[in-house]
Amino acid sequence: MLIFNAILLLIFDIYIFFALRATKIKVVKKKWFSILWWGYSIGLLLGVFISAKFNIPLMYRSIILVAFFMTAVSKFLFIVILLVDDLRRGGVWVTRLFSPRRNETISERVEELSEPLPEKSQNGITRSEFLTKSGIVIASLPIFPLSWGMISGGYDYKVRRQKLYLPNLPAAFHGMRIGQISDVHSGSFYNKKAVLGGVEMLLNEKADTIFFTGDLVNNVASEMRDYQDIFSKVKADLGVYSVLGNHDYGDYYYGREDSSAKRKNLVDVKQTHKAMGWDLLLDENRDLIVDGQKISIVGVENWGTGRFPKKGDLNRALRGTEESPVKLLLSHDPSHWRAQVLDTDVDVMFAGHTHGMQFGVRGEHFQWSPAKYVYNEWAGLYQEKAQQLYVNVGYGFLGYPGRVGILPEITIFELIKGERPITG
Repeated sequence: MLIFNAILLLIFDIYIFFALRATKIKVVKKKWFSILWWGYSIGLLLGVFISAKFNIPLMYRSIILVAFFMTAVSKFLFIVILLVDDLRRGGVWVTRLFSPRRNETISERVEELSEPLPEKSQNGITRSEFLTKSGIVIASLPIFPLSWGMISGGYDYKVRRQKLYLPNLPAAFHGMRIGQISDVHSGSFYNKKAVLGGVEMLLNEKADTIFFTGDLVNNVASEMRDYQDIFSKVKADLGVYSVLGNHDYGDYYYGREDSSAKRKNLVDVKQTHKAMGWDLLLDENRDLIVDGQKISIVGVENWGTGRFPKKGDLNRALRGTEESPVKLLLSHDPSHWRAQVLDTDVDVMFAGHTHGMQFGVRGEHFQWSPAKYVYNEWAGLYQEKAQQLYVNVGYGFLGYPGRVGILPEITIFELIKGERPITG
């Protein structure tokens, strides 16, 4: 994947560079511009390779990845504009080629068309130059929100409140408060003070119990070394329950094949949950008892559709909960809900995984993100008949070290005995 991305960006560079050189923009014809252009591109690709293959400080790795991400987005937008112009020019060329004047052969027409196409001017410049300059402006637009998303958005934690109506909820649990965080991705953090601030926000809510729905790390257990003391503060009177996410298995670092190093890493990840006092549920369940009444907390290993690991065993996890009036399921990937969970009597599933793609718009009554084109359920509360799903967009970030519009989330649920009110 790294080589593919490098080759793709190199193709972008060559295409854009020669498109710029073909314009009348004087600065792009300067020798220093060529040195700067290719020096930056080669330096960036080298930086990405080093950050992927060597253990460099996280701050430098984050800067490299942000630069790569913003560069790739900007150049992709620029190429779209250039392709529009090239397709337009190609269309004109083909039309002229197959519309020769009387007594003129196709070969004579091809020879004539080898000369540059005359173009109508717009504001004193050719169409191509106008589109190229427009492309420069459009390509620069993402830099500002993406930069701000890195500076502020990645640690701008927001508390979202959600009532969960459950007709079969035992009276002792009416009004109970559940906190949820998901997708910590500790290997991406570089600001301990900000991370601690988010944990303190969660603790200030004084939830009765807390759920963590997977992806504690990006790749390896050692990423938690500098943050274990912070997340060890996450406590609740009725316990903290957690599950694993797709990143916690080390597949993206060690590969899909089994190995002793990969097995040890997974053991270390599980041990980290235990060391923090979190009850890691591996296809198992727990009874939550208040005043002699109970509900069931169920947790499965990661189960996702498509290329994501299908390690969880939902039937095994539900064993022994047959008589429980309410079942609350922790499962990292929201695609699990439609694939398996809706065929069970689980009341509410709590998930994460999507991050809301860390980009979009999220308000009280409207939300949008490119994530909606990938996941049927990607953020917030969903309901299918009597069953509900809540997707938390995550506490941390991955890849792009920031967030734009889809801010890091701390969710506080209140359990309500009864039917959801019908709203107009």
